[in-house]
Amino acid sequence: MSHHDLTPVMAPAAGPAIGSGSASGRRRPFPTAALRGLAGLAGLVAVLEVLPHVGLVSADYLPPASETGRALWQLLAEDPFWTALGDTLTGWALGLAIAVGAGVVAGVAIGSVPLLRAATASTIEFLRPIPSVALIPVAVLMYGTDLRSKLLLVVYASFWQVLVQVLAGMQDVDPVADDTARSYRLGRWGRVRHVMWPTALPYVMTGVRLAATVALVLAVTAELVIGSPGLGRELAVAQSSGAVPQVYALVLVTGLLGVAINLIARAVERRALHWHQSNRRRGAEG
Repeated sequence: MSHHDLTPVMAPAAGPAIGSGSASGRRRPFPTAALRGLAGLAGLVAVLEVLPHVGLVSADYLPPASETGRALWQLLAEDPFWTALGDTLTGWALGLAIAVGAGVVAGVAIGSVPLLRAATASTIEFLRPIPSVALIPVAVLMYGTDLRSKLLLVVYASFWQVLVQVLAGMQDVDPVADDTARSYRLGRWGRVRHVMWPTALPYVMTGVRLAATVALVLAVTAELVIGSPGLGRELAVAQSSGAVPQVYALVLVTGLLGVAINLIARAVERRALHWHQSNRRRGAEG
């Protein structure tokens, strides 16, 4: 996954809920959406089960869903799988924490000083389009297959997601509010804390949510290509040994891990922005 497209985005405002309304006028979209999602998932599993059996796809390349499920069950009973999962989550969490901390600090420092922002604009535009995977040879030369190689790729990719969003949030500060803070003789830190940060926080949370997904992609990529310990390396070993069901089982695990991380990031975002207009509207609409 490339991180080239770093256009600042805000979480979309909540639109009308989908689903039938109750007698009180409150809408209940979740049961309908959940049922549709489960129906779609069941349909996909059925297709994956049928295709190899009817001969449309060779089972050597796409095993039936039941066989993949058995391989997944076997993985869950093995200690090396949980060790690999822990290694992947460790690299993901450490890299994300470093990227978020550095991105927020750098974004606030650069965004709050117009001269500094102008001076660094060209450097940022030059560095951020560089694909993280292009740094794999550098990471291997510097750290081999050590955890630090994985962190280098994860931090580099995730940092830009956060930095660009923080800069966009700092630029979105209402000039009237900033002038009012100046008239009350608030210093630079006071304006950052009481004016700039509340405006930038929705952007920051969006950047963190995007960075969380990118960090997982780069962690698995580093393990797959470099050979760092984790799910990616287990996937490469299964592929090289011809264990096709295990390959699909590991792919399924990484997919579920990505879904879980995205759901957690959205929940944290909603909690951190409980005061934000979009969340108040979403709560009012049920």
